[in-house]
Amino acid sequence: MQSSRQAERTPGFLGGKILREARNTFWTVTVWQDAAAMNAFRVSGTHLAAMPKLLSWCDEASVANWIQDSTELPIWAEAYRRMVQEGKPSKVNHPSPAQKANQIPAPEPGLLDRTLKPAKFRE
Repeated sequence: MQSSRQAERTPGFLGGKILREARNTFWTVTVWQDAAAMNAFRVSGTHLAAMPKLLSWCDEASVANWIQDSTELPIWAEAYRRMVQEGKPSKVNHPSPAQKANQIPAPEPGLLDRTLKPAKFRE
């Protein structure tokens, strides 16, 4: 959640959403003004501090980046399609059999489905 709040305050952040499913499965989608803004977020603050912990926290992880004409957030089905087609597995210390096979289950409604907004647009 701290990384989500960091994103909302980062210049160039246009929007995002997070989904937390059962068994601590998380999906995150963010839209950025440009790659430089996204990279500035990635290498700073709580996000930077959390990323090395991913190795031991997760048994499955992957990331996909793409450029699109619209700033509209993709629906979860589109994010899943992109992850399957264009995603790259992240390194984890104890990969599950699914991670080893690069098998990604589709997102399902979960415990939390939150939209993220740039700080200037939050109420």
